[in-house]
Amino acid sequence: MSEPVNELLLARRRIDQLEAALARRTELLERRTAELADVQGGKAYQFAHFVHKVINRLAPLHTRRRRWLQAFARRGMGAGKWFLRRVRPSGGLPPEQRHFIVSTPPDEYKRWIAAHEPGAAELELQRRKQFAHTPTFSVVVPVFNPPAAYVEAMLASVAAQTYPHWELCLADASTASHVRPLLEKFAAAEPRVKVQFLDNNLGIAGNSNAAAALATGEFICLLDHDDTLAPFALHELADAVQLDPAIDFLYSDEDKLDPTGLRVDPYFKPDWSPETLRSRNYICHLTCLRRELFHEVGGFRAGFEGSQDYDLVLRATERAKRITHIPQVLYHWRIHPQSTAGDQTSKMYAYESGRKAVAEHLTRSGVDATVHDGPVLGTYHVVYHLRTQPLVSVVIPNKDHPDVLARCVDSLAKASYANYELLIVENGSTDPQTHALYAELKKQPHVRVLEWAKPFNYAAVNNFAAAEAKGDLLLFLNNDIEAINPDWLEELVKIAVQPGVGAVGAKLLYADDTIQHAGIVVGMGGVAGHAHLNYPRTAPGHGQRLLFTQNVAAVTGACLLMPRAVFRQIGGFDEGFVLAFNDVDICLKVLQAGYRVVWTPDALLYHLESKTRGYEDTPEKQARFKRECDLFHSKWGDFLKAGDPYYSPHFRLDRHDYALRAA
Repeated sequence: MSEPVNELLLARRRIDQLEAALARRTELLERRTAELADVQGGKAYQFAHFVHKVINRLAPLHTRRRRWLQAFARRGMGAGKWFLRRVRPSGGLPPEQRHFIVSTPPDEYKRWIAAHEPGAAELELQRRKQFAHTPTFSVVVPVFNPPAAYVEAMLASVAAQTYPHWELCLADASTASHVRPLLEKFAAAEPRVKVQFLDNNLGIAGNSNAAAALATGEFICLLDHDDTLAPFALHELADAVQLDPAIDFLYSDEDKLDPTGLRVDPYFKPDWSPETLRSRNYICHLTCLRRELFHEVGGFRAGFEGSQDYDLVLRATERAKRITHIPQVLYHWRIHPQSTAGDQTSKMYAYESGRKAVAEHLTRSGVDATVHDGPVLGTYHVVYHLRTQPLVSVVIPNKDHPDVLARCVDSLAKASYANYELLIVENGSTDPQTHALYAELKKQPHVRVLEWAKPFNYAAVNNFAAAEAKGDLLLFLNNDIEAINPDWLEELVKIAVQPGVGAVGAKLLYADDTIQHAGIVVGMGGVAGHAHLNYPRTAPGHGQRLLFTQNVAAVTGACLLMPRAVFRQIGGFDEGFVLAFNDVDICLKVLQAGYRVVWTPDALLYHLESKTRGYEDTPEKQARFKRECDLFHSKWGDFLKAGDPYYSPHFRLDRHDYALRAA
């Protein structure tokens, strides 16, 4: 057969492959369109749509009439909240998932507080500490009709700070008669307090800006009128500034105060995580930023009521030069019926504002994407748009198990993303059916079978195949992977092509529908381990982390997508890791090079783990495993000592369930 004729046949086969993929995408779109039509055809949707149109006509957005209507609606939410708590309990989670929401037991948290937070003697030492640089922190509080006990507790928490260089800036728009005397009395006794009594309620954004206008400190700290600060909060902020004077944005961990004043539900956060922030406002409280940065971004903006802090955080972190997380609980968020801490449905408008804040952030950042509500209240799903379809080189090392490989290849064939080539690296297969399968696969123009005649080395095999790859993206895939959703590869590609992303991983399940992989914690089990291991497929996980896209330190090589340019820049896989930890090592090299590693639950697959290589069940394998553990510690000892930036140092490393360290 002449070369032009051969090329023509290959081109026709490629066209057939692309047309089949287009048909699958069309089928997926039609299915989603039908689902949307079912919803929109329902009487409830039609009635809600009619009411929405009437409201918009009679009370347009950003008008006084609309604000009156919103205020009236919030006062009448009692019956609505009763209903919503029943149709959307636990923020929208179905009953079978709520059992697996991980919250720290109060007794466990009480023991943690006793072991980790400063006692009276240490607090006294903090009061005597001399700092080389003493920045003033302006604590900004908008006040509007808080109960007397709440505002008194807030004021007392600021007065109790062990760091003395602060000012409290209050803007009060209260109509309740008890508030002004309390503030005037406190201001008269404390010269570091500034109060402006507003003639009109300017809303949460306007009142906050009025309070911030009183600030003269180097940093602005945000505090709600019914919440409190830990007594060492400003001391920890000052300490962080001493260590890094270039810091211009800081945030801390937080917890909640129940109606009895008991501290509950601690939220231990990751270090700076931009993809996580697009999925939810994980920063929240305590937020502290340089005053110049606050004014540079324009302070709070009207039109984002309920999520005005989310909008500010997004705008500030876009411009911040140095963002620092303080892994200490410095803020206590009060639970009461009118707060989202006590009832997520109390301010439903806040979630619409949050979605709007993320959408505008993406526009400012030049990101082509849309934002939808996430699976639970307060989370968001960013859908990145693919305007081009870069070639993905899929690398699958294989030895026998033809039935397993066939299912994996079939998952690729059914994927909605069509522009890929498949590189199967054959390594010593003896089953005739395996070679028969290869012969069939090689008839397809996008499939190549490469021979690896040396002893198996996962890192070396993948480096060998990557050198033969033509794609802009490299997908390292185990032969025992089976897709669940047809758009899994497309979801990975959408994230992998975003600027600054160096690696993306998927949500992997065991055959029994329990979690095998949802991101790797470096340091867990001594080297690295899987968080949420063996959780049910539908479980939301700790802090609902199993439900949204987020930054992690590493993802498993069983399904790892990365730009080929990044792969080459960091030198590929370290071939010293023959079988274990090579995926963790390459992810840490990605982080070291300044890129981000992302995990997404939107790519969902089964992983029948260790089909190819088996388990560490012989003395030889165990000796090799120990050598690779030692190599990892030698290479990444400093990282292990510092701790995984996306996993709080307060969580245990010998468990997968985010249990707190005892001491």
